[in-house]
Order: sequence, then structure tokens, then C-alpha cells
Amino acid sequence: MANKWNSGINDRGLKEEICEIGRRLYNKGFAAANDGNISIRVGDDAVLCSPTMICKGFMKPEDICAVDMNGDQIAGTRKRTSEVLLHLEIMRNRPDVKAVVHCHPPHATAFAVAGEPIPQCILPEVEVFMGEVPIAPYETPGDQRFAETVTPFLKSTNTIILKNHGTVSFGKDLQEAYWKTEILDAYCRILLLSRQLGNVEYLSEDKNRELLDLKKRLGFDDPRFHNEDCDLCGNSAFREGYKENIPVQRAFPKAPEYPGYLQEACGTACETQPAVSDDLVKMITDQVLQALGK
Repeated sequence: MANKWNSGINDRGLKEEICEIGRRLYNKGFAAANDGNISIRVGDDAVLCSPTMICKGFMKPEDICAVDMNGDQIAGTRKRTSEVLLHLEIMRNRPDVKAVVHCHPPHATAFAVAGEPIPQCILPEVEVFMGEVPIAPYETPGDQRFAETVTPFLKSTNTIILKNHGTVSFGKDLQEAYWKTEILDAYCRILLLSRQLGNVEYLSEDKNRELLDLKKRLGFDDPRFHNEDCDLCGNSAFREGYKENIPVQRAFPKAPEYPGYLQEACGTACETQPAVSDDLVKMITDQVLQALGK
């Protein structure tokens, strides 16, 4: 088994990529001092991760350590972060996930501290590339109890707010995992600024259905595609994941009560999807490619 790990845990390029993501988090103000942690899966039983008690803006490749899927350290001179258990819980439940970024972006973390759900049906890019962002209940960081707070919400989302703590985002690579965090915090900042101006305006039902149809065409998943009981904008797709204290929208006006996507959108054959303009497809695709740096 050790030989199976070697090529991955010694990959300097991946270690440098972890350091680069760390610099972005620090420079963006998403990870103050030694906040945050980053990981990438490099084998069936091997994960590279940032160590504990280090500033993410100043990491070097030789600082990066490695753990197995149980969280036991298998490489590195620095001690692994205790919060890697959160990363491993996500990877075990989502085999498609190869990279995880946890940090404390200030605008999104403000929603975490207030327990305020992220409003939907407001910004096109968020509807297409993120959808609903659930809030996992609070638990003291660092052990398996904390890691399992996200388990009920892992299906059909790549971004979760951690109550009174921060955010965790994940994807097929580090760039994608980081990108989700940046989108979320930018959106939360827009929401807070617009609230200072007075209020937010929701998209109409027809326009939001167009965005969901575009999302499906682009190959992105969304819990609203599978759950007939949730409405378009009501932050209800993950309701079954909450044992208690379901987040209630207080700081923003209540979302419109649009029917569920599956209830009215297109049935099983999707023969009545509203037309989506080529200009809208091009605009959003261009923004994705720009964000990915391609």
C-alpha cells in the first residue's frame, strides 16, 4: 500500500497548488493568521493536506503533510490539521470530490454567525453555479462530531456554511473548490450591500426557471431537479437534513412562493422547457472560463 501512495504524496506540483490556494485565501482575507485548511485526494487511501498552526499565505511545499482516509498521518514533518476529518467525511460520502477548501470568508461567515439562510432567485450566476447553500449545525471544530455535521447536506451541493464558523467548499480539483468559496463570499457581500441600500428584488418565476433549465443544459446538478417538495426560492431543498433549528430568513424579505421546479417545469420528457437565449449561455460560459483561468 505504501508504494501506491508514494507518487501522490510526493507530488510537488500538487503541494505547490495547495500553497497557491493558501495564498489566495490569505490575500482575499478568507483565512486570517492560521485559519483554514486545504486538502486534495491523491489515491484510494491518501490525501495531501495543509498542516495545523500555519498561516496559509506563507506555506511552502515541504510544509504539506499527508493522511490516510482514517485521518492517520502518513507523511510530512508538520502535524496534520485536526479539521482534516471534515475533509475526509466529505470525500467518503462524495467519491467525485477530490479537493476541499475550508476557511472563514467574512461576508459568508457573517451569514453563518447570524444563522441567516442565503436568499435564492436573485443573481443569475449563483442560481446556475451554486443554487441553495445549506447551513450545517454548530459543533466544536476538530473531531468526528464536527465532521459529521455536513453529512446530511452533501448530496447535490458543493458548498456548505458551517454555523458560527465559516464555509467549506469542494470539487473535482482545488481550483473548483476555491472558486466556489469566492463566488459565495462575493454573493454574500452583494447581498449585504444591497440590504444597506434598502432591499433586494427577486427574479420572476419565469426567469428563474430559464436559469434552472440553463443549469441543466450545462450539466450542473441541483437538488431542485430531484425534490418535488421544495420550491424554487424557499431554501427548502435541504429541509430533511435539519434535525432542529431550520434556518429562517429574517434579514431579507421572504422569497416568493414559486412552485417546485419538478412540479411545473417539464415533467419527465422536458418538452416544454422555456427557450434560453444563446447570449445568456455565452455570457455565463465566458464567466466560468474566466473564473477558471482558462
